[in-house]
Amino acid sequence: MTRRAVFAGWWVVAGAFLCMLTGYAVAYSFAAFFGALESEFGARRGEISLVFSISAFLYFLLGFPAGLIADRTGPRPVVVGGLLLIALGLVAAAQADTLWQVYAGYGLGVGLGIGFSYVPSVAAVQRWFVRRRGTASGIAVAGIGVGTLVGAPVAHWLIAAIGWRHTYLVLAAVAVAGALLSGWLVRPGPERYGLTPDGDPPLPSGASTMPAGLGLGEAVRSGPFWSIYAGALLMSFGLFVPFVHLAPYASDVGLGEGFGVLLIVLLGVGSTVGRFLFASVTGWIGRRLSFALMYVGAAAMLVLWSQSTSAPALVAFALLFGAFYGGFVAIAPSLAADYFGGRALGSVIGALYSGVAFGALLGSPVAGYAYDFFQSYTGAILAGAALCLVSFAITLAMPEPARWLAARRPGP
Repeated sequence: MTRRAVFAGWWVVAGAFLCMLTGYAVAYSFAAFFGALESEFGARRGEISLVFSISAFLYFLLGFPAGLIADRTGPRPVVVGGLLLIALGLVAAAQADTLWQVYAGYGLGVGLGIGFSYVPSVAAVQRWFVRRRGTASGIAVAGIGVGTLVGAPVAHWLIAAIGWRHTYLVLAAVAVAGALLSGWLVRPGPERYGLTPDGDPPLPSGASTMPAGLGLGEAVRSGPFWSIYAGALLMSFGLFVPFVHLAPYASDVGLGEGFGVLLIVLLGVGSTVGRFLFASVTGWIGRRLSFALMYVGAAAMLVLWSQSTSAPALVAFALLFGAFYGGFVAIAPSLAADYFGGRALGSVIGALYSGVAFGALLGSPVAGYAYDFFQSYTGAILAGAALCLVSFAITLAMPEPARWLAARRPGP
């Protein structure tokens, strides 16, 4: 009796998982560096927040050109190059004498690196699966949750032991290792290898069962594209505020910096669980409605945060907000594939994520400057919740993918 080989698509999932774990462990370790950078450079919270926001702006904005390149060259060279850029940026940041050099090193290096590695890796997974797309995508993007889970506490421990500069160098070495491993595993679509999505038997003609889908221009001219774009853009203004400001918020309410780092870990725990939990829910109620519920759940959690000063309340916020954030990230690529197919999926996902870039750039610094001015985060947090509710309404108004695609087909 011969053993059946593991379907190659699962190795692509593993590569995408490692890629996202590496990139986002670095990105979401930022909260652990907040106090060290504030002390080193004598900077205000709005100025420190901008370091993270520059990187987040770039990695969402650059998903579009990265997707275009990967659609033409395959994902492997873009993924490897992106993670190596993260390493170079961290090495540069470790040598910084002024805050603007941290902007240039961490902000540009991490931003460019994730920008060129994330979308190609997540789009590669969508091409290898159709029936099991939700599960495969959920596993792959769980790398972001695990990265959030381990990045901040490991960085916090290293900073205490060897200082923030040497910690950046350690993370640079991790990024190089991630580039080698994920680059070895991530590969182009199954048709390149004479295979079909989900490991199904090939058709007699040898053709792929992956639907051709829409080109980028067709997708951009469609209503669902702009509905997803607008919803993600509005949500993003509040989405990244906890990843930057939750740790200093915990210190402000007397719970200490160590507890603040623990809250970032709990965001990662919730995010990891949410990616699997909500990816499974999509099979019962559909991806569009599931996606809409991520917005309303995030809004409710932001309202909870705005009223929370106790440890139990903040723990509940971190776990639940992380879960809804994780569900949002897990469902988005598969929802895009449902509407637009696999023909130009990398560039379509990249174009959709470009809207998130502007919220990521502005949300955390605005919250930081609001705190500097009002000595309170409450107004900024509640504004983020309100925008999430608008995103919820936009998504509810979208047609279901199957109904929308059926309406596009010419009649008999």
